[in-house]
Amino acid sequence: MDDTTGARRGAVRDGLVDGGLVVLAVTAGFYPAVAWWAGQPTLPPWLQNLDYAAGAIGCLALWWRRRFPLVLAVVMAVVSTFSLSVSAAALIALLTLAVHRPARHTAVLAVAYLLSFGVYLVLRPDRTVPVWLLVALQVALVVGVAGWGMLVRSRRQLVASLRERAEAAEVAARLRAERSQHEAREALAREMHDVLGHRLSLLSVHAGALAYYRGASAEEIARAAEVVRENARRALQDLREVIGVLRTPERDRPLPGVEDVVELVDETRRAGTPVELRDVSGVTPGGRAVPATVGRTLYRLVQEGLTNARKHAPGAPVLVRITGDPGDHLSVEVINARPPLAPPAGVAPAIGSGEGLRGLAERATLVGGRLEHGPTRTGGWRLGMRLRWPA
Repeated sequence: MDDTTGARRGAVRDGLVDGGLVVLAVTAGFYPAVAWWAGQPTLPPWLQNLDYAAGAIGCLALWWRRRFPLVLAVVMAVVSTFSLSVSAAALIALLTLAVHRPARHTAVLAVAYLLSFGVYLVLRPDRTVPVWLLVALQVALVVGVAGWGMLVRSRRQLVASLRERAEAAEVAARLRAERSQHEAREALAREMHDVLGHRLSLLSVHAGALAYYRGASAEEIARAAEVVRENARRALQDLREVIGVLRTPERDRPLPGVEDVVELVDETRRAGTPVELRDVSGVTPGGRAVPATVGRTLYRLVQEGLTNARKHAPGAPVLVRITGDPGDHLSVEVINARPPLAPPAGVAPAIGSGEGLRGLAERATLVGGRLEHGPTRTGGWRLGMRLRWPA
């Protein structure tokens, strides 16, 4: 249902309600008025006609009760001082005021209605019914109508507040879902860059050597081809694992840690890059325990550092150093020397996009660490990170 249809139905419903209230005001107001004037033959007819005219105008004015509730209620209070036929319409106007205006307006007009009824009793005393009974009945009607209207107003405000809260909660839930999806995509992008970048850099180096190094022996070609084949197979396996991140709960994922650094260094050595590992802190297998998140971040830094050294400084020796103590900080750095003046045939230093460093900086922030990188004095490059190591 669109807004136009809803507005049309609302207008029809309001029109039916207003028409029903006009009929009720005429019936409940004119019936006692006609009966009262029938018992007053001595009063002039123009007073009776004035009463009926005021009542008719007051009943018709209920069509505009939603637009001008305060004005209508004030006019009804004044007319009620001399007209009996407008009494029902006046109560409906008071009810409308209580529904659409603050409680202080309702309280003031309720007192005004009681005062106007007092004026009416002075102008037209009724000797057949005790005054106290009439006053009690009027007080009960005015208080009941005003209380009913304020109750309706409070309920509408409560419903509107709950609707606003529900809409706000829906918006917040949508924003949280979008943020979670964004974080998941960022995590997936980091994993794909870290994992596949390492494998593909090996493939690039050795495939370039096979294509351009014409003087290689059969044994060297076979060794390079084996490296290409093995890393292609592992790249496919790593890709399957990264895709599995989307389908597997985090607690069930086989993620790398600090104990895998030795294997990573050995693999890089087998690929032809001279790497020295100095595990001063003894955090590799058999050493002191490192939290899983910190260990995974350390592994990714070493992986990114070796990948960058292989891409930007092929053939240069690399030093991986890990230091620190539990309860203090854990520091890891990957330092490569100045690249050779004549790189291997077919292998040219690559131009990086910086995505790996940005990903490492995000990882460091998540674990309360700090990323450091820059050139060394000897013309090489240093990539380091300082992480918290809880005792």
